[in-house]
Amino acid sequence: MKNILTNYKLHLVLRYLIGLVFVFSGIEKIISPEHFAVSIINYKMFPTEIVNIIAITLPWLELIVGILLIFGLYVRENALIVNAMLLLFTIMVLVALLRGLDIDCGCFGTLDHQKVGIQKITENLLLLISGIILMRYYSQKLYKIENLQ
Repeated sequence: MKNILTNYKLHLVLRYLIGLVFVFSGIEKIISPEHFAVSIINYKMFPTEIVNIIAITLPWLELIVGILLIFGLYVRENALIVNAMLLLFTIMVLVALLRGLDIDCGCFGTLDHQKVGIQKITENLLLLISGIILMRYYSQKLYKIENLQ
């Protein structure tokens, strides 16, 4: 099992998968920060005073972290940031679900219109597991050594 988890090809796929999800998500939110701010407000978890700050900064963080993952830069550190965001997103969706809110998750800006629910929690958990694998098993040395063979 450890051979699979330390395989550089798996790491490459996970980096690209997570990276592309976060780049795409970030771009969609950057294009329309006002719609993303409304999505944040719909969760009813943050004071309105900080919603605009979140709506402006979070998409840029998603974009930068996604790009760095795609290019294989600071993979463990960026995986940690991704995992923290995914954990927060998952908790928010779970709380909204438990509170009976019928809202768009806001995950991809205005494109997906996906409602909060079990499917979104499952998607987030799968991405979180992928991020944990990168955080735990990714090694730049291993990547360079295996890539040369």
